[in-house]
Amino acid sequence: MTQAAASTGLGPTAAAALERYLPPGRRIVDDDLARRILPAPMRAFLALMRMAPARNWLIAASERRTPGVWGGILCRKRYIDDKLVASVGQIDAMVNLGAGFDTRAYRLPTLVEVPVWEVDQPQNIAAKRDRLLAVFGQVPAHVRLVPVDFDTQDLGAELASSGYPRDARTFFVMEGVTQYLTEEGIRATFAFLAQSKRSRLVFTYVRKDFIEGRSRYGQERLFRQYVLPRTWLFGMDPLGVDAFLEPYGWRVVEHLGAEELAESYVKPTGRELATTPIERIVYAEHL
Repeated sequence: MTQAAASTGLGPTAAAALERYLPPGRRIVDDDLARRILPAPMRAFLALMRMAPARNWLIAASERRTPGVWGGILCRKRYIDDKLVASVGQIDAMVNLGAGFDTRAYRLPTLVEVPVWEVDQPQNIAAKRDRLLAVFGQVPAHVRLVPVDFDTQDLGAELASSGYPRDARTFFVMEGVTQYLTEEGIRATFAFLAQSKRSRLVFTYVRKDFIEGRSRYGQERLFRQYVLPRTWLFGMDPLGVDAFLEPYGWRVVEHLGAEELAESYVKPTGRELATTPIERIVYAEHL
């Protein structure tokens, strides 16, 4: 995983934080911890967005630069929250791979009794630890923070050294992560996941034809910002996801794109918020 990838964890949590300024019925995500978990400069910036004109300007500017990305981030967060909450009682642990500043381990009441391992690059884990200490005075007892570089370190060994029991029925999350890994890193990660029986997995991926430059989907800025400098490395063909997962023992339960997510999460709010076709989400089970 590149150094540039380590700096991308703020944006999704900031988008979730801004949702709190909307009335409850208009929110896609309801995250009361997002703003507090972020570093001071981002918290100060978000405070300026309290007023609707400033907030609307920010979202409109994002839509002009990267159409649908804002809505896509919020929808994927809500989808993962829903699947995770529905799984409580049927899982023994949660492992968030590439956790960044994600807050679901701390804000979802049903996870209080579930052991959680949050995995990310060392600099991201250090920043997360600092903010947890500032917000809670300690890292909550049910959470373990695990610094790992997916491309160069043994994920299984690092988790085991942090107390993760390999036979635990686990809910794995890989949100906005796969595109930053090399194919070798992806396959090493899924080789580890293949050992997790009776477990569940939600991951997002960027379309392979976008990573390879064959289709741009109106996302020229994203292509120049992330693909050309080789920050985004790995993509999947939607028609090949089942075949990719099968050797690792995972079975696709749901495989959704932008339109399905928008129908479930944007439409009920009455908001006009696009989602992007370049990213899709998969929910899978390992029996």
